[in-house]
Amino acid sequence: MLKYVKIFPVFFIILFTINSAFAEVTAPSEQDNKQEEALKSAKEVVLIFQKELLKAMKQGKQLGFQGRFNKLESAIVNSHDLTKIVRIVVGKQWKNLTEEQKLELTEVFNRLSISSYAHNFTEFSGEAFEFVSEDETARGGAIIHTIFTIPDDKDVTFDYMLKKKGDNWRIINIIANGVSDLALKRSEYTSILKRDGFDALIAKIKEKNDNYAKK
Repeated sequence: MLKYVKIFPVFFIILFTINSAFAEVTAPSEQDNKQEEALKSAKEVVLIFQKELLKAMKQGKQLGFQGRFNKLESAIVNSHDLTKIVRIVVGKQWKNLTEEQKLELTEVFNRLSISSYAHNFTEFSGEAFEFVSEDETARGGAIIHTIFTIPDDKDVTFDYMLKKKGDNWRIINIIANGVSDLALKRSEYTSILKRDGFDALIAKIKEKNDNYAKK
C-alpha cells in the first residue's frame, strides 16, 4: 500500500466564502479574466506535476527507487519552490545560517523532498488524480484542490498551495486530507538546530535520505 498521507504539511486552515447560488450573473470584468488566467497557470503546474508522478508510478517497479528519483527530479524542481519551502521549515533560524550552511541545507532538503516522492509513490494500481476546483488566496496565491483516487481504498484529497516565483507559479505546500508534515518538520528542525546544532540537522536529513533509498 502506498504511503500517501504521511508526507506533506499544513501551516494554517483557510476558510473560503462561497457565492450564493442565487447571486446575479454578470459578465466577467477584465480583472476577473486576468485572475482566471493566472489561476489556470497555477492549475497547469499542478496537473503537469501529477501527470509526471503517475508516469513514474506506472514504471515504479521497473525503475526502482533511484530510477523513480531520477524520473521525478526535474518534475519536482520545475513545480515546487523548494528553496522557499526549506526556509519556511527552518523558520527564523534561517537568517542565522551562513551562506555555505544555507546552500548545504537546501541541497540535502531538496534531495529529501524528491526521495520522499520516490519512496511513497512506488507503483501503479489504477490510481488517478481528479481536479476539483481552484481558489485565489488573499495574498495573491492560488490553491488547487484535487482528489487522488485509489482503487479499493479511500480517496485522498490533495490541496496544492502555490505562490508566484518571478513569472512562474510554484508549489509551496501540499495538504493531504487536511494534514501536512511541514509544520511537524518545522518543529523538528528548529528543535534540532537549537538543541544540537546545524551539523546534527544535516545528519538527520541525510539519514532519512539513506533510509528512503534502502526501502
